[in-house]
Amino acid sequence: MAEVSEEIREQDFSMKEMRPLLDIMDDELFHITGKAYQIMVWDNEHQYCGKCGAAMVYVDNERAKYCPQCGFSSYPRISPAIIVAITDNDRILLAHNKTFRNGMYSLIAGFVEPGETFEQCVEREVYEEVGLKIKNIKYFGSQPWPFPHSLMVGFTAQYESGDIDVDGKEIEKAGWFEPDELPTIPSQGSIARKLIDAYLKSVKK
Repeated sequence: MAEVSEEIREQDFSMKEMRPLLDIMDDELFHITGKAYQIMVWDNEHQYCGKCGAAMVYVDNERAKYCPQCGFSSYPRISPAIIVAITDNDRILLAHNKTFRNGMYSLIAGFVEPGETFEQCVEREVYEEVGLKIKNIKYFGSQPWPFPHSLMVGFTAQYESGDIDVDGKEIEKAGWFEPDELPTIPSQGSIARKLIDAYLKSVKK
């Protein structure tokens, strides 16, 4: 649980950012790499106790750190977030976030708040970001997302009512798209792309 040593770096290897490698890593390799990265981030960020400032020590029988001075325990942080594919007949809702590059569009997503269920989070995020009401929320799948410690939980939903009204804070543009007019979408390997691909498969039946 440390950074790569200089000795290893001098061999026939090069350091790469993880995100651009999504297109060339299969699910298993992405899972292994992401897990290692999340553990490394947790290890680096919890060298000292957040309560009393003493040095933390590793716990032998679980993935945890322990403060010998005050007894505080630290576990790897996981931040759950939802992502949802909203459809209206053969159309899918896609949005452009201010942080996206190259004009990319993706699905509505956001972090779960304290005391909130995943389904409540889906409804809230959709209404906050694009002003729409949705129905028939269904679980699709999940994906660890190590940027740096998210767990993306995917859903599908159907449009119920409302007109698109972007929040202007995170979302700049949003719209309904037909299968043959999709803009630039997320790369292969991401759960966003898997949700979009599942939509495309469903409308081509």
